[in-house]
Amino acid sequence: MRVIISAGGTGGHIYPALAIIDKIKEKEPNSQFLYIGTHNRMENDIVPKYGIPFKTIEIYGFYRKQIWKNFKTLSAFISSYKKCKKMIKEFKPDVVIGVGGYVTAPVVYAAHKLGIKTFIHEQNSIPGKCNSLLSRYATKIGISFKSSAKYFPPEKTVFTGNPCSENAIKMIPSEKKEFGLSRDKKFVLCVMGSLGSEKINDFFIKSLSLFNGKQYEILFVTGKNSYDKVMENKFPSNVKIVPYIDNLPRIMKKADIMVSRAGASALSEIIALKIPSILIPSPYVPDNHQYKNAIDLVNKKAAILLEEKDLVGDILVRKIDEIIFDEAKLNSMKNNLTEFGVLNSSTKIYEVLRGICDGK
Repeated sequence: MRVIISAGGTGGHIYPALAIIDKIKEKEPNSQFLYIGTHNRMENDIVPKYGIPFKTIEIYGFYRKQIWKNFKTLSAFISSYKKCKKMIKEFKPDVVIGVGGYVTAPVVYAAHKLGIKTFIHEQNSIPGKCNSLLSRYATKIGISFKSSAKYFPPEKTVFTGNPCSENAIKMIPSEKKEFGLSRDKKFVLCVMGSLGSEKINDFFIKSLSLFNGKQYEILFVTGKNSYDKVMENKFPSNVKIVPYIDNLPRIMKKADIMVSRAGASALSEIIALKIPSILIPSPYVPDNHQYKNAIDLVNKKAAILLEEKDLVGDILVRKIDEIIFDEAKLNSMKNNLTEFGVLNSSTKIYEVLRGICDGK
């Protein structure tokens, strides 16, 4: 299979794209790939490390307030569209895949205009603007939440789940002792993304003393940028602090509860591993999509919502205390996560892609 794939801007788009590539390689080892990303975003650092051929285009999102800057956006789109047509003609792909981020717009649109089959994947419960626009040009559309189906043409849409989930399930669990955790105590894993959240770190510092004497442990991942600041403080012996964890699902498998943002990749792993969670959606993302992702789970009693604006006093400690020793509640939340998961998501996406290439 010859594949052009595009995704960019955040890990929530990039890592699902890499998971799709891994699955295609597993099924068809002789496949050839070209990854098209932006010239100045994180895919420029991440993708080349995986040994995947990588090319860039200059592209920008639309400005809502500084409307005059959209002339630059339109100019960049036209230029990138022409560049993408040239790359597609040279590479001759069987299929072109868009996995989110505005970089995918000229790539998928150019493929459509050249008569190449296309597949787009939506990780969030409410589609982003780019995928909403591209849906009319896509051959098939993969969705991570069943609730997303109403936003796309039904004849094109397949509930595939998020491909990151399959990778999470396959990972070998970590030993709790690697992080200084007790083997026989429950523990809460608190993670706010790879960079962390300064506001939540500040709140956590103020809450540290409240965990003293609790019969459970906390593993708090500060993010690399905030670790030194957090470590300037004293904290109880049942609180463990680390800056970052590689292959996070390995220790997630041992967690009794997770406190997390509600980004698409994080939720896909929470769902796949059936971890009861307290979700604190980032209010700083476009279209408030983390809140909308979280609400999907909360409405099915599969997670607890705690908004950042409500982080005062002992609210987080109280939320944890309410559920951590309530086995009936924890089991109910785990069971309620079942309907959200697709355990073989990347395999399902591969099957859709194979069908597209075979003209099915």
